[in-house]
Amino acid sequence: MGLAGLLACLCLPARAADPKPDATIKNPSIEASVYLDDKIKADSALAADCLAEGKKWIDKQAAEAAADRKQEPDLFRERGGYSFERKYSVRSVVDGRYVSVLRDDYMNTLGAHPNSDVNTILWDTAEKKRISIRPFFTETADNGPTLAAMRKAVIAALNAEKKRRDAGETATAEWYKELKPTLLKIGAVTLAPSTVSGKSSGLTFHYPPYAVGPYAEGQYVIFVPWEMLKPYLTPEGAKIFAGARPKADADDQQQ
Repeated sequence: MGLAGLLACLCLPARAADPKPDATIKNPSIEASVYLDDKIKADSALAADCLAEGKKWIDKQAAEAAADRKQEPDLFRERGGYSFERKYSVRSVVDGRYVSVLRDDYMNTLGAHPNSDVNTILWDTAEKKRISIRPFFTETADNGPTLAAMRKAVIAALNAEKKRRDAGETATAEWYKELKPTLLKIGAVTLAPSTVSGKSSGLTFHYPPYAVGPYAEGQYVIFVPWEMLKPYLTPEGAKIFAGARPKADADDQQQ
């Protein structure tokens, strides 16, 4: 190598190494990996929980990919195997106890286009287990007042966001029919960060493509301020909610 080439190499910025997966499978049928962010790895119990779930997920995808390859060997020979990726990342830590985790999935099964999914985990570091938002509200019965108010607020925020995206034509009851006033059907939820340290400014609901709009609209992240839910809070809920949503968080969540 000449002197000029050597100097050019020396001047190149160091490239950050790609993160190594925490679990992975690679064979002619599939390449699938699971990643945990550093904040999750810092909590051994949370890391173990996420990794166990992630490993089950890639094992399941690998079995399905192998079965599909037997059915359609030409497709796999021409286009390669399936590709899956799951990332676990911390969204917020509230009251030093409640950790909201985003679980983002990427899936390419050789269809018209890849797809993505999003789900959430709420982790109680004191109890070392997953919980729901139930402890923060006086009642969370299906179709009860809390979840009915929550659904109403979600739909109002969805309508506003769709208008902002010039997607108002899909702000319809047909697209919202799967959003029901139950904990399992209202959407994947996290505790939003707050301008007050250690508190949450409300709830954010995470919807993957197709959940509340067509694929082209992508994901939606919908925020409901804690003040809208104040009449339904338990003492524990009143303790963890305060402040407003930071502008940076709102900007980061926009599609």
